[in-house]
This record gives sequence, C-alpha cells and structure tokens, in this order.
Amino acid sequence: MKQLIKYILNTIPRPLLQRIAGWAVPLMGLLYVGRGKECPVCGCRRRKFLPYGYVEQRENALCPNCLALERHRLLWLWLLRESDLGRGAVALPKMLHIAPEVALMRRFKKMYSATPDRYVTADLESPLADLHFDVQHIPLADESFDAVIANHIMEHVEDDLRAMREIYRIMKSGGWGVILSPVDYSRATTFEDDTITDERERTRIFGQYDHRRIYGRDYAQRLQEAGFEVYEIDYKREFSRKEQELYALPDEKLYVVRKPLNER
Repeated sequence: MKQLIKYILNTIPRPLLQRIAGWAVPLMGLLYVGRGKECPVCGCRRRKFLPYGYVEQRENALCPNCLALERHRLLWLWLLRESDLGRGAVALPKMLHIAPEVALMRRFKKMYSATPDRYVTADLESPLADLHFDVQHIPLADESFDAVIANHIMEHVEDDLRAMREIYRIMKSGGWGVILSPVDYSRATTFEDDTITDERERTRIFGQYDHRRIYGRDYAQRLQEAGFEVYEIDYKREFSRKEQELYALPDEKLYVVRKPLNER
C-alpha cells in the first residue's frame, strides 16, 4: 500500500488527484476496517489510517473517509475549541480559505450553509475552488475577510513575503488566520536554493519537486515581517497521550496570525 500511494502521488497530476480522491481513497480504506484510530474531523473509526507522503510514507497519516491528514486533524481541533468558529460566536467570520483542503472544506460548507457567501475558497488551479488566483497577487479588496486559512502554500511560491503581505492586506483589522508550512525545527534559518533545477534532486532535498524552500525556526519571524502578530502553538500538548495516539496527531506547531487592531 505504501508504494502504491507513493506512486500515485508522484505520477498523477494534482488537479486529477483532487477529482478522484473523494471516491478512490474511501475504497482503499475498506482494507483498514477497525477501531484503533478516530478522525476528529469526520468521526471515522478505522484500525489505522492510510500512509501518505511524496518521498517517505508517514504511517497513520490519511483518513480514508474525509481525507484529513495529521495537520488537518490538529487544526480542526484547535478551530473548534479555541477559535470563534467553535465558541458560539454571534456570526461566523467571513472566511477566505486558500488552497482548501477537502476534509476541512466539507465541514466549513456545512457550517456556513445558512450564510454561504461568508465562506470563499480560492486556489491557483484546483477545480474545487470558487476563485482562482496567485496568492502573491490576490485580486481582492483591502480588509475583505475576518479570517484567512492558507496552509502549505508559502513553501511553493516564489516570493513568500509578498504572499504573506497580500494575506495581511485583505485581512480586516483585528482579523485572524492560520498560515501553516512544513518547518524543519533542526534548522535555525530557512533554506532556499533556486539553482537546483532537477526535479528529482529538488524532491530529495525539499520533500517535493515544487517546494522552493525548507522553513527553519525563523518561520514565525518571516510572518512577523509581513506585519502579523504570530502565535506559535504546540497544540498537540493540550491532549493526553491516549488522545494523541487515537487521533494520530503530528509533532507540528500551529502558526496562528492576527492583524493588529490599530492597522488600517
């Protein structure tokens, strides 16, 4: 199964994968019937989750029902327990969801079913998104959204600071967001090298051929340079060891950002 999934990820174009994953992955999940793991996003119980990864396959990564990965499960738990999405806010925040993850998008669409105009999805090319644009040049007005979710994007773009500033621009004063990227905590600073052009070599070094950088411990500082207040949250530690194993949560931090109230 590991080699099959690795082959699929590295062979089938991403837009096609996004179209077929919704029915193909649940079929694979039938091989894992049981109750050892639980997905907090959809409630699915399986003996274990599917492996996933472009270079090295991670065990217990992909929920076979809703397609949530480890980081999606951790983020969803934070959103429900800590943000105004799950704390009974009078009105749901007007949200822009960039590069929408299928598992989260499905839940958000249900959550916003009474006010669908307050939840907008966007992507460069995904057929699932409402809008299509380059995050380095967002064609939306200043201070358009209360909240922005934009995960695993910054490692792909040419000018990540410009993309971060664009998100800052369209976020309302006092608004918040979650901007996650893969971070190598063994590195003090972010590594970039555009002279490496061979796709196989870039995959070996950066984890995917289309990654432009490996973020180090300075990732939060880069977000701050765009103007954000940044909260680096080790949210997995809020759960017991039993819960961490049940949900298969990752050893990753959440990067929650906020646009200061006095900024216009």
